[in-house]
Formats: sequence, C-alpha cells, structure tokens
Amino acid sequence: MKKIEAIIKPFKLEEVKDALHEIGVAGMTVSEVKGFGRQKGHTEIYRGSEYTVDFLPKIKIELVVGDEKASEAVMAIIKAAKTGKIGDGKIFVSPVEEAIRIRTEEKGESAV
Repeated sequence: MKKIEAIIKPFKLEEVKDALHEIGVAGMTVSEVKGFGRQKGHTEIYRGSEYTVDFLPKIKIELVVGDEKASEAVMAIIKAAKTGKIGDGKIFVSPVEEAIRIRTEEKGESAV
C-alpha cells in the first residue's frame, strides 16, 4: 500500500476529488494548511501599508491506496491540480506497512 499526500491550491480541491472518485478512490482526508515553497509568499498592501504574507493557504489531501492504484492516483491528482503556474503544489508518496479498520479490525488493503 502507498500513502499519497498532495499539497494543492484550494480552488483545485473539487477537481482533484472528482478525478480521484472517477478512478475508484474510496476515501481521503482533507486538511486546510498553510505553507510556502519556492514562491516564498507574496507582498500585499493593506490600508496603505505593505506587508509580506509568508504562509499561503493550501489544501492537503491524504489517501492510502493499493500499490497497483498509486501511479494512477498520482496522475489523476497531477492532471486535476495543474495550472502551470508557481505554487501548484507537491505530491509525496510513501509506503504504508499496515492499515487496520478500527470497527471491524480488518487489516491490509481491505481496511482501506
């Protein structure tokens, strides 16, 4: 199994969710996060004063899929989240040793 973590622009969430649903991804966890990468935030002017916004609002999507579904899920996220501009985000893929459904105590991919 693989855990996929994707940091994307907030307005792309629905598109990414729909793309993952189309390929059969059953569930995911979504969090509102803040951060910055190479873009290093931006400056804004508020009431005549300039200030720097270091941390930009982002969405973090986490999902666990079987090994055979991982590359398909990553490609679906890329296709749906890509704008071609700085700040599109990142995807991290890492191995998952075990998954356990608390209610039924199912283990492995059947727990996902």
